[in-house]
Amino acid sequence: MTIPIYQADAFTEKVFGGNPAAVCPLQEWLPNALMQKIALENNLAETAFIVRESNGYHIRWFTPTVEVDLCGHATLAAAHVFFNHLQYQEKEISFHSKSGLLKVMQQKNGQLTLDFPRDHFEQITNPPFEIGEGLKIAVQDVYKGKFDYMVVTDSQQTVEKLQPDFKTLAHIKSRGVLVTAPGKESDFVSRCFFPQSGIDEDPVTGSAHTLLTPYWAGVLGKNKLTAIQLSARKGYLDCELSGDRVLMSGYVVTYMKGEIIV
Repeated sequence: MTIPIYQADAFTEKVFGGNPAAVCPLQEWLPNALMQKIALENNLAETAFIVRESNGYHIRWFTPTVEVDLCGHATLAAAHVFFNHLQYQEKEISFHSKSGLLKVMQQKNGQLTLDFPRDHFEQITNPPFEIGEGLKIAVQDVYKGKFDYMVVTDSQQTVEKLQPDFKTLAHIKSRGVLVTAPGKESDFVSRCFFPQSGIDEDPVTGSAHTLLTPYWAGVLGKNKLTAIQLSARKGYLDCELSGDRVLMSGYVVTYMKGEIIV
């Protein structure tokens, strides 16, 4: 059996930047164990599998170790593959997922825009001690969203200098830990750590910005914001809080296309 595979870098204008994702369009779902093995073999933060069913396209995402409920960069990469390699003629594509209906729109400037449900958060007065221990910084402002903890720090420099203890962070009962601060060249910056999901540091995390965007929109008093994720590969996002949705725009470039033989 052969399975088509594409690899694209999301939230960047050049290859080797942003966050790489594998995209596998399927005729029908493969066994879960096989999809998990493919994701492990790909060894990327996420592999997206897409199947067309009677009511539209359905998407699922796998890290090397687990299936996840929501992933932004691999959804952006999947839409890029449909628009650029699979002769999809419309300017907008929708995917059914475990997190509801997700949309991706083409923009005139070449960007793609994710339309995702916003995350809601609450401040945590007694956060898990592993957050401070794992990040190796004193933490004060900690929030909890649907998937992740979010730590707000004083400066971009603090975020840049983080050298986490991933073994300690892996004990936290959440998808991961986001660390964010005001940006120098953007409205806000972040780094995102997910050792619980088999990814020590994710290069660019679209789904995290469904939490980061509402927070910074409230702090800065505006709904349109620019963001940079400060991983080694770096990612650039234009974000907008629109009611109960978050719009996240970025560029995608194709790195590879081929076949998996199993």
